[in-house]
Amino acid sequence: MDQHNKQDKQMLIRNVKIVLEDTVIEGSVLVKDSIIATIIEKNEDQAIEAEQVVDGEGAWLLPGFIDVHVHGGFGGDFMDANQESYDTITQFHASQGTTGMLATTVTASREAIEAVFQATSSYVQQAMPYAALLGVHLEGPFISPKWMGAQNPAFQTPPRLDWLKDWTTRYPGILKLLTLAPENEGAIDAIKWLSGQNVIVACGHTDATYEVMAQAADAGLTHAVHTYNAMRPLHHREPGTVGAVLTDDRIYAELIADGHHVHPGAIRLLARSKPADKLILITDAMSAAGRPDGLYDLGGLPVTVQGGVARLAEGNLAGSSLTMINAFRYMLEHSGLSVTDISRYASANPAKQLAMFDRTGSIAVGKQADLVLAAPDFSQVRSTWVNGRQVYKA
Repeated sequence: MDQHNKQDKQMLIRNVKIVLEDTVIEGSVLVKDSIIATIIEKNEDQAIEAEQVVDGEGAWLLPGFIDVHVHGGFGGDFMDANQESYDTITQFHASQGTTGMLATTVTASREAIEAVFQATSSYVQQAMPYAALLGVHLEGPFISPKWMGAQNPAFQTPPRLDWLKDWTTRYPGILKLLTLAPENEGAIDAIKWLSGQNVIVACGHTDATYEVMAQAADAGLTHAVHTYNAMRPLHHREPGTVGAVLTDDRIYAELIADGHHVHPGAIRLLARSKPADKLILITDAMSAAGRPDGLYDLGGLPVTVQGGVARLAEGNLAGSSLTMINAFRYMLEHSGLSVTDISRYASANPAKQLAMFDRTGSIAVGKQADLVLAAPDFSQVRSTWVNGRQVYKA
């Protein structure tokens, strides 16, 4: 066994503020064979011997972030459907604290979407060198023509169960999350079928009324993409999609916390409305994340990024250039919530929604060592580990 592999077998991360589910303690975490073996209070780790010791110098140790809604980063787009792009995206987001993510599509042709299934299926069967790809989030094409956002209207269509049955048969276990407009013809039947296949069904890019949303939730819908954005807003006589998301405890609510998509007051309203385990931080990042301002492409539509804000020519927001560590810091500065609250939104809640919480999503003995070392002011990620293996070091 070479020295590098030997070092990976046992690692002590000491002198850190450890973010647990409900509290923060100072101390150390011992990792053995990719699993969290022991959590040690401060001053009790002196006798612990490990082949590799990491001094956290008082920084934060968090469970790795899980991003269920991300289109790309650092010039790569999941619609590129190739390993080089997928390596680029997962490497960049690992540097921002993400340890797991869903390859999120845009509204595109059946062939282009199928290429993403093929590429993702191939990618997850290999040793993934950076953040883990956990499957596909199919965002579109089954959305509302009224709320296209930055999706291409040329490919919008009502739900096609024949496509879905084909994809889930040929790429089993790859489709994890699907966004649709519940008011579309055939959508309720699609929700029932998909939830029976253990696919998470989300509302998004939708004009659904409060009543339609209740029917969708009864049929098995449990998720809302980028809450407030591209959906029928709250009105006091017709609470709309937003009203249903705020008040139905069956529905997980995604949030883009970048200061552009959602006002801090609306963030606080969402956090107060949803149970603590039903809010999920996402980036909705496109290929421009981590890159300078300029012209980019999203699903064949030209996007201009100026001051880090991505927009179509007509002004619609087009994804984001957000990263999970920046979303975490924005929440800390603008929501009035605690580090443990925000950690839950970034890690535990997406792990629960993806039925992975037995393995990841929190720092607990017996779980995968999916960990992030963040600077004391959350300005940057210092290290990221996936399954105990360091995939990024500042």
